[in-house]
Amino acid sequence: MEVVKRNYYAKDKYYEAKKQVIFEQKTHKKVFLMKNLTNSLKAIKWYEWVMMVIMIAIAAYSMISAFINPQDGGNPPWLTVINFVSAICGVVCVFLCAKASISNFAFATVNTIVYMIYLWYWKIYGTFFLELLVYFPINFISWYIWAKHRDEDQEEITKSKKLSWRKNILVAVIVVVSSILYHEILVSVGGTVPWLDAFTVAIGIIAVTLEMLRYREQYVLWIITDVVAVAMYIAHFDAVYLTKKSIYLIMAIIGLYNWWKLQKNRNQQNV
Repeated sequence: MEVVKRNYYAKDKYYEAKKQVIFEQKTHKKVFLMKNLTNSLKAIKWYEWVMMVIMIAIAAYSMISAFINPQDGGNPPWLTVINFVSAICGVVCVFLCAKASISNFAFATVNTIVYMIYLWYWKIYGTFFLELLVYFPINFISWYIWAKHRDEDQEEITKSKKLSWRKNILVAVIVVVSSILYHEILVSVGGTVPWLDAFTVAIGIIAVTLEMLRYREQYVLWIITDVVAVAMYIAHFDAVYLTKKSIYLIMAIIGLYNWWKLQKNRNQQNV
């Protein structure tokens, strides 16, 4: 009987110790993630904060105006709340992604969800299905891959790679062919802006794949798709999303420079 009690006590102590180890590991992980997020936010430049304030001001004005004059046309009041959340998460995401910060995916996930609601309401089906079937699942895959290839000097960012000239040509061919094919699909389902929508989808799929694999050339495609997106929101005027996509365009140019510099100076091997 005494032996049984000792064995039971030993097992109890073992499980208590195991629980303590798991708790400490979770605590360490949370501290590590918060530290990375804090470092990433500290790296945001003053002009990015200015763009953030402008984005918040326009989104807030649009939201308040919709509730004051709900019959004034444009977005319904509830959708302006969605726009406000999307505006904040979206710009923070692109600020961090332009710096190769792994923390960007937390904001990207929230932004993707609320943006899909907006797209479905306005029947912009091509971009909606791009967000649902590509961007949303790839957010989590990319998060994992980036975290597995942290930069040695700054652990809150990932390593940058570059494409060979053959792969660049292949990417261009895929974009053109897929744009033509997807345009036909969108016309058949009654998309409102089929050519712009199809081109955005084709480039977006390739760009997000390059982003997932950490290639700097993703930003060449992001620049193109952001130009198209700005044109789309001029045609279908929406002050919040026009401002947001304009900021995306500016940050895509900055991101291309940052990733090019990171790959050239620090991550010269395609690891």
